[in-house]
Amino acid sequence: MSNVLRIALVDPNDTSRNQLKGMLVGMDTVWLEADCSRYEFYPDVVEQTNPDAGVVALDANPDKAIELIQRLSTSAPETSLLAVSESTDGHLILRTIRAGAKEFLTLPLTKEELSSTLDRISQQKFGANEGGSRPCEVIAVAGATGGVGTTSTAVNLGCVLAADPQNSVALVDLDLALGDADVFLDSIPDYTLADVVQNIARLDIQLLKRSLTKHSSGLYLLPRPVELHDTESINGDSIRKVIGLLKASFTHLVIDLSKTYSQVDIAAMQCASRIVLVTQLDLPCLRNVVRLMMSFEEMDNLQDKVEIIVNRAGLDSGQISLKKAKETLGREIFALLPNDYRTMVEVRNNGVPLIIQAPKAAITQSIRDLAAKLDSKTHAPAEEKEVAEKPAANKWKKFWPGAAKA
Repeated sequence: MSNVLRIALVDPNDTSRNQLKGMLVGMDTVWLEADCSRYEFYPDVVEQTNPDAGVVALDANPDKAIELIQRLSTSAPETSLLAVSESTDGHLILRTIRAGAKEFLTLPLTKEELSSTLDRISQQKFGANEGGSRPCEVIAVAGATGGVGTTSTAVNLGCVLAADPQNSVALVDLDLALGDADVFLDSIPDYTLADVVQNIARLDIQLLKRSLTKHSSGLYLLPRPVELHDTESINGDSIRKVIGLLKASFTHLVIDLSKTYSQVDIAAMQCASRIVLVTQLDLPCLRNVVRLMMSFEEMDNLQDKVEIIVNRAGLDSGQISLKKAKETLGREIFALLPNDYRTMVEVRNNGVPLIIQAPKAAITQSIRDLAAKLDSKTHAPAEEKEVAEKPAANKWKKFWPGAAKA
């Protein structure tokens, strides 16, 4: 798990409390465990959630708030207390610091000021680490059509990432109607994505992890709903909240998208740091890749996240050459996964991931290479990528008749 700072907030003023909540929820390296509107209830909240940091707004009643800070500095010494106020009175600041507050912040706050303060608290809690706290890498796995191996890629990629003891990895099955990630892992989950969405307001990090199913590989699974009618409660906003909570809990999040490219899928891709687009070297798949890339081009920052993966490379019948595919797409292929139908059928039927079923197979090594490449901190400069991709737009439009006419 990344070094996420868990925070509990108290502020009787609805306006300033909502503003602070909005700022905290928007930060990847913190998680808002609880917010409270009454000073007298706050000690119970701290006792129940045991946060790393407590944010106490003073302005509703400075005397009560300072008394609260003094009490908590004794009863909950593990919780670093931050005071916030519109006042710049030196006497008030001195009283607050003497009561036990680690920091005093003046409202209105900028996100940079709050982030800098929380970074200092995080360093005190977890120690300074090179490059700061580790952000969660969110990898959305999409397909050019059904049956190209999206789920097998997502599941086995997640298992390979989870094999590294420095990683904590979760897999979310967003194929809400027909997802089968649980089949690949031979799991019978107690809870599904629908349960998490319906209870998102009451979940904290610990409860969320207990809601996920942990596979023997170390991978945590959040499967699709059991009943079709349960999918109705899942929308773009709820998925963003679930992803936000998972990002605060894991170093890697792998999302297996559906083939419908619904608003739920789009929301997940917008939250992702990388999008893996799985295709095969046949005409229908490549036409779909062109169509999808044209659509992604119209969405802010989506196209730049996409990496094209060719699955079942080396399949003899009906395949277009790799050289021709690159010319058609106007961009490089990020990775190749070899055709090994027999092994993949065994993996699926046995419900055992590749790293356990066939650790020495070529397809397994290719998934390892893909994981290492995705997990690399080295990315091509934006300027170079932009120059390389400009010619592609024209080729896509030529390849897609409707766009060429337009």
